[in-house]
Order: sequence, then C-alpha cells, then structure tokens
Amino acid sequence: MAAHTYVILFFLLSSSLAVCAQNHTYVYHDCPNTTTYSSNSTYSTNLRTLLSSLSSRNASYSTGFQTAASGQAPNRVTGLFLWRGDLSPEVCRSCVAFSVNDSLARCPNEREAVLYYDECMLRYSHRTILSTLSRNGEAVFRNDTVIPSDQFELFSNVLMSNLSQAVTDAVSSPRKFDARKAEFTAAQTVYLLVQCTPDLTNQDCLTCLQISFNQLPQDKVGGRFILPSCNSRFEIYPFYNQTAVKALSPPPPPVSAPPRTAGKDGKSNVSVVAIVVPVIVVVLLLIAGYCFLTKRKKEAYDTAPASDGDEISSADSLQLDYRTIQAATNDFSESNNIGRGGFGAVYKGIFPNGTEVAVKRLSKTSGQGEAEFKNEVAVVAKLQHRNLVKLLGFCLEGKERILVYEYVPNKSLDYFLFDPAKEGQLDWNHRYKIIGGIARGILYLHQDSRLTIIHRDLKASNILLDADMNPKVADFGMARIFGNQTEESTRRIVGTYGYMSPEYAMRGQYSMKSDVYSFGVLVLEIISGKKNNSFLETDGARDLVTYAWNLWRNKTPLDLVAPVIVNNCQINKVVRCIHIRLLCVQEDPVDRPTSSTIVIMLSSNTVTLPVPKQPMFSAQSRPKKDLLDSEQSTKSNSVPWSIDDASITELYPH
Repeated sequence: MAAHTYVILFFLLSSSLAVCAQNHTYVYHDCPNTTTYSSNSTYSTNLRTLLSSLSSRNASYSTGFQTAASGQAPNRVTGLFLWRGDLSPEVCRSCVAFSVNDSLARCPNEREAVLYYDECMLRYSHRTILSTLSRNGEAVFRNDTVIPSDQFELFSNVLMSNLSQAVTDAVSSPRKFDARKAEFTAAQTVYLLVQCTPDLTNQDCLTCLQISFNQLPQDKVGGRFILPSCNSRFEIYPFYNQTAVKALSPPPPPVSAPPRTAGKDGKSNVSVVAIVVPVIVVVLLLIAGYCFLTKRKKEAYDTAPASDGDEISSADSLQLDYRTIQAATNDFSESNNIGRGGFGAVYKGIFPNGTEVAVKRLSKTSGQGEAEFKNEVAVVAKLQHRNLVKLLGFCLEGKERILVYEYVPNKSLDYFLFDPAKEGQLDWNHRYKIIGGIARGILYLHQDSRLTIIHRDLKASNILLDADMNPKVADFGMARIFGNQTEESTRRIVGTYGYMSPEYAMRGQYSMKSDVYSFGVLVLEIISGKKNNSFLETDGARDLVTYAWNLWRNKTPLDLVAPVIVNNCQINKVVRCIHIRLLCVQEDPVDRPTSSTIVIMLSSNTVTLPVPKQPMFSAQSRPKKDLLDSEQSTKSNSVPWSIDDASITELYPH
C-alpha cells in the first residue's frame, strides 16, 4: 500500500477518534405533542425494540443510513437514522447510541420524534415516514455575524452558485450527500454541505433541498436549515472532515495496462492496439457528433423567437380534449368571462370532478403564434412554485390554442390596485406581502428552477392573487429560457411599454436584470397606487420612475405613497422598499441588484443599501408623436404598437 494511503487512513482514524471523544452536539428536536403512549403499552415495547435495533452492534453503518420497523398496525413504529456523510462508521455508531438515549429523555411518551445533532439525525413515528418527503418541522439557524456590505454581493453569488451545484450533485449521488468549499475572497472561504435521506427519490430530494436552499440566510456568515427529509448548512470555517469528503468522491476510472502473455509481448501489444484504438476512435466520433448536434440545437433555439416544436413533447401529458374545455366553460359563454388580456379572453371553467380552472383562449389575431404558445406550455409545465401560477393543461386543436391554469379567485393585481373602489382592500401589509411574493417568484425563475427563465413581461395585470391575496406570477408567453450567458440580444422585442428596461427597449438586449427593472416599476406602482403608463404629469415628471426619483432627491419619498395606506403603513419599510425599487430601475444593469439580493434586502433590515443613482428616465417621458416619428425614421419593419398596458409591444431595433 502506498505511503500516502497510510497517511489518509491515519488522518481519518484520528478524526473519527477525536469526534468520538466529544459529546455529540445537540442542535434541535421536534416532538409534535399530538399522540402519546403509556409506558406499559404495546407501542412502548415496539419503540424500544426499534431503538435497540437501530443502535445494535450488528447494525451496518457503512451506508450512512439505517431504517427499521417494529410491530403491527396500529402500534407499528418505523424509524430511521441518518449520519453526516463525511463521518466514519465508528462515529455513527456512537451518535446513534447517544441519540437513542437522548430521545427518551427529550420526547418522553411521544409517538413521533425527530432529533438533530451535528453528526446525525434520529427519527421515528407511528406514521409512514420511509420514502416520503416531509415538509413539516423545519428549523432555521443563523449566525449572528452579518456579511459586510462591500462583500455581500460577491458572497451571495459564490454561496448560491456553489449551493446549486452541491444540490445537483447530491441528488444524483447514491448517498444523497455533497460537501464542498469555495473561495469568495483571497483569504476567505465558505464551506457548505447538503444531504437528503437516501430513501427519497431524486425528485423529492431536489424538492426538499430547493426548499432548504430558499430559506438559508444569505446575509450571514453561516446558516443552517433542517427538515426531517434533508438539511443544508454553510459556514466560513470547516465544519466537516474535508479529507473524508474527498475520499468519498468517485475516483477516476483506472487505466489498465494491456494484458501480457509470457513470450508473446509483441503480438499481445499489437492485438490490444488493434482492439482499443478503433474503440477509442468510435467513442471520440460519437462524442464529437453529440457535441455538434447539441450545439446546433442550441443555436437553432437561440436564434428562434420561441422554443421549437420538440419542446412541447415534455408537456404532452397535459394535453386536454377541446370538448372537455368547451363544456367546462359553458361553450366559452360571456357569463364565464373573467378577463381579457393582450392575447385573448380568460374564462372560468369547472371540470366534472369539481376542479375550478382559468381557461385562456388565445385570440386568432392576438399576435401570439403557435411558437409562442408552445413556448408557454413548455416553460410553464416545468415550473412549480407557490408564487407562480400553475399550468394544469393545454389544448391545441385546429386553430384553437388554449391554456388551462389553476383558478385564482381574486383576479389580478391591477384589478385592485388601480380601482378607487377596491384599492382600500390592499392595505400596507397585503402590499408588502405581495412585493415579497413577487420577488420570490422571480428569484425562482432566475435561479432556483431547473431552467433559467427571463419573464420579459412583468406587470400588474400578470400578477394574480389567490384567496389569501398571495401573488402568483403569470403569463409566460414571451419568456425565454436562458443558457449560461449573462445577456442576450434579440431583434424581436416583446413586452409592455413602460415596464421595459432601457437596454431592452432601445437595443434589444435582455437579461435577468431586465426583469429586475420591470419589477422596480411594478413595485413603485404597488406603493403609489398609480399606473406608470397613464401617469399624469406631476412636478415635471411624465412617468412614475421620474416622479419617484424627484421625490427621493427632494427627501420627500413618502409623498409617493398611496393616500389609502399612507396613515397605516410602516414608514421604515415603505422607505426601504422605495430605495430598493430605485436601485432596480438604474440605467446600467450592473447597478441593479440580482433577484436573490432583492429578496435578502426585503427580508433583512441589517443589509446596507447602496445609494441609488439618477435612473434613466423612461422613453415614455418623450411625447408619443416624437416616439412615432423616431420609430418611423429609424426602421421600416415595425409592428404597430400601443402604450396601453394590455397591448404587446413588438419593435425591431437595428
């Protein structure tokens, strides 16, 4: 055995003994006081049998995960034990023995319990818990130290990108575990770890870690989120055994020496070469062909205004029969009409099983072709988030193109926001919750979903409100799926005038920061109750962005607040929201915060906000006649457009 192997084994043994020599670090426990058992009951006997089985010396601790069950229903008890993926079996055995004894003290007579330690987790219940994702009993822990404001953006980006990769690798690994480190300055490193219970499916593990991912505090130097099904943690110091983690990584495949036969070296080598070389050539050709086809497919997509026809195949299982939809909407009767957008009418429908739905029937002359329709289906079908509207199905039959969404009873945000008779129903608490929900929905689109999605048409009418006034971002007909690049350009600009960022409206350049700009305009509307596109000239301002900046510069930001909420709002939060939104509408995209930074700015009052610069005033500040003259003098292939917020702008810049 090589000398370095002895060194590694010695280090692992030393680390294990060091951990064993210490008490296992208690973190948290959850014992829902819903059902209990008596000390002499059958359940008590079964539980002790289960705990004894988990901590038995005959139990295997080589996989990092152990399950057991004891008894028959209704007194059956199921348990599992998970230990941190970098620890040795000896440490695991010690931790399980410690936690078994601890559970009886911390959760006496409880039929279900989960206990967390730095090194392991113990869980048991009278319910079915194996191979089942649990979303209850979460706990979040934060380090008290805040990331310095000048390092926050860099730290957040490094943390999120590495966490995302760790989640991907953990989901695909047999042990559902990953740990890694990343430098965010020359002298500082962040260490992170994610883990699921290995009995989960890959999809359930991904879902659990995404929940965890979204809850970690990005403005602190350390944090931890735990659920019974998964956990994640990051610190600026090494809290796991780095050498053991490296040892767990799959080694590169060994390079085998060619077989040798005594007295026939030459012929043996020639035979091996004759076999191996053609195989290698074939493999390389296959790889090259795959790369070529992948590149061509990507280029074809990048140059298209929407996704190609192949993508809809991922949503084929959602296809619905036209007659079913026709019956659900009473043949699209006017009494079922609940709205009308730039692409057509929306109807309320009820399926035979009682499910209420919103049916979007695209207008034959809406401007949204089959490509956009397929794009919306392919994109929305892949997205699942509480702040995004859920696609339930679609229909593509003849000239009919129909999308079926979950029914959201309170219509859209503009229905309340800009109606003097209804705006009072949106008090400050509701508006602040809506702002935060939209921000989280955008963060999911930009960063947390499997695909990076640029919405390109964020506005009040595309924010739906459920029964509890929770916002749901809707209408992905113009969304673009992003690759690895940070910016793209298009000759086909789609969106609603007044919400588009300057670089997108003028040069066709769009990125995640384009959505951030639209979000800034939208939140100014939520705070003021004024519509950006129909803003009346006030104090020399022809648009809401200009007006908000003038008030900020004059140190009178509260003059922006809608009269209906000005006397019942939290002034510090209102001013902070206005500050954040002015950062969102900065002229240079680099000066705008990322969606993840926005969420942190909203949730933490300790994050120092940069001083906003004067934003580039909206092109809407120019008279409409000048706009038309300018457009006609610089292009000849424009599509007619309107500044009505329900219309879709389509400009083709040179």
